[in-house]
Amino acid sequence: MNEKYIELRTRNSFGDIISTYFNFLKHNFKNFTAIYLKYNAVSIVLCLLSAYLLVTGFIGLASRDFRFGMGGPIDNDSYLIWGAVILFLTVFATTLINYSYSSAYVSGYVKNAGEVESRDIYSKIRRNLITIVIFVLFGIALYIGFIIISLLFSLIPVLGMFVQYGMSFLISAIFGLTFMSIIFRNNGLGESISEAWDLIAASFWKVILYGLVIGILNLMITTLIISIPTFVLSIYIYFSIETEIQILSSVFASVLFTIRLAIFILAIIYTQALSQVAYGILYLNLYEEKNNVFLRKRIEEIGSHA
Repeated sequence: MNEKYIELRTRNSFGDIISTYFNFLKHNFKNFTAIYLKYNAVSIVLCLLSAYLLVTGFIGLASRDFRFGMGGPIDNDSYLIWGAVILFLTVFATTLINYSYSSAYVSGYVKNAGEVESRDIYSKIRRNLITIVIFVLFGIALYIGFIIISLLFSLIPVLGMFVQYGMSFLISAIFGLTFMSIIFRNNGLGESISEAWDLIAASFWKVILYGLVIGILNLMITTLIISIPTFVLSIYIYFSIETEIQILSSVFASVLFTIRLAIFILAIIYTQALSQVAYGILYLNLYEEKNNVFLRKRIEEIGSHA
């Protein structure tokens, strides 16, 4: 057993769940991130590529005399289109990986007393791959419906905004808890969605408020990650204006813009993985509140040793 193991299958109050999440990250951040980078190495490269294409295309449009290579003009529209397509596909695939990876990590953590290895995560994902793919297709339809309803509520001042945020947290909770049900209990799709909805209905306001808090924390983490490249870029732009350097034709400026955009994208993707860790911890808490599985197991163990 890992000496720093934190039991997640407990009946905690709202504040204790948040505290458990922070303690979990404190002791498992290094291992979680190391395995995360293995699973997302290709995604990182594709994010850099899409950021380069988007920045190059945008700068090319902003400065029509911008040239590349042998002096021929860049097809700026193609750069922007290909950059957007690659970015969309990369974010979509990476989101799928992150939901599966984070759920498998939390599941493996509690089942192996804190000892999590990459091969165990891969095994859990592979075992439930068909269910995950079907759920993702269902999730796309669900998200499209959410966008349509959200647009309708946007027409209502103030109240519509609160409804939109509430629906957003609700959708996130459905995705997060359903993925955990699939990975942790190897449930089928219908059973997983039903279980997730039952858990949400039993603790609706706790789930919504939890989503709000996790969303704020993710925003803070994203801001912290991108603050350094943003600061460097701001300093460069300031001195470029002072010294009359043409930013739009500067290769160094293009590199800075590309790195900053890539870090921003990667930060959002990474915090999404952390968000699923949070929902994994919430799932275990709500599941234990409803079923008392771990508590009964502990009582039986105490009785057998008495």
